[in-house]
Amino acid sequence: MEELEHFPEQIKLVIILGPTASGKSELAVRLAEGFSGEIVNADSMQMYRGMDIGTAKPSLDMQACIPHHLLGIIDPDQPFSAADFRREAERAIRDIHARGKKVLVVGGTGLYIKALTGGLIDSPAGNDEIREELNRVASDLGNLELYDRLARVDAVTAGKLHPNDVLRIIRALEVYEMTGRPVSELRGQHRFRDAGGYCCLKLGIKADRAELYGRIDDRVEWMMAHGLVEEVRGLLAKGYSPQLKSMRALGYRQVCAYLAGEYSLDEAVRLIKRDSRHYAKRQMTWFRRDDEIKWFEYPANIAIISSDVIEFYAKGEGYGKSTV
Repeated sequence: MEELEHFPEQIKLVIILGPTASGKSELAVRLAEGFSGEIVNADSMQMYRGMDIGTAKPSLDMQACIPHHLLGIIDPDQPFSAADFRREAERAIRDIHARGKKVLVVGGTGLYIKALTGGLIDSPAGNDEIREELNRVASDLGNLELYDRLARVDAVTAGKLHPNDVLRIIRALEVYEMTGRPVSELRGQHRFRDAGGYCCLKLGIKADRAELYGRIDDRVEWMMAHGLVEEVRGLLAKGYSPQLKSMRALGYRQVCAYLAGEYSLDEAVRLIKRDSRHYAKRQMTWFRRDDEIKWFEYPANIAIISSDVIEFYAKGEGYGKSTV
């Protein structure tokens, strides 16, 4: 592990993560209140302006109680990458730290947390011509053809992807076409030199599957009762296309389909609940790869969680694992 020559004082981050509807926002606020902290959002959908109900942004009361950063900072049609997130998050973190406040990062977007704490590989920017050709192959010959191509040039990456994960397969093939090197090789050589120099305590919220699914169902019902349909209708009225990445997100794509007459409102609600459960499973699959996460049930174990945070702040660098 490299010496932290450029970071004489590591900034300590408490990172709260877990699946959708697990209670991350509430826990973050409780800890921020107890430890004089501020919250940096690491949920990719909560970055968008005007998309509040369907993304389950922290309530206005929560935001009034504790300063939140990186909420509603981009328009729904504005591109925003993991690298963009890292840049904006680092700016917010250093500002919070400079004012003597504790920093809590909270969100369920695993790639964003990885980008912040582990850096990003030095891969080339995208190539529209290559991507369009690969999309044409997927359309004409099917996803399996692309997957087989990836398996021939980068078996390691292919082994980590589902054959239907077309976006990631195309990106891996795009990198290979542009560099002649597999993504797995680039990742293997990457030493995270540009990570932020943070000392992290990663707290994961776990829940019994039945309990989590019940929370998800309750959240969806709350969203519908509090105006999700009206929120989506308003976004469409402003000219935001249903085909935008943001509008294809959970809740928004189903309501868009309902408003287009593709199915009933009851069916839209059923699909939101079902797809949210699937999303929670994918989130947990991602997070289980990280053995630095300390898992707790919440709110049952709030006292233990608070004790761990106290110990982390008291012991400093010697307590948490450095991420560089």
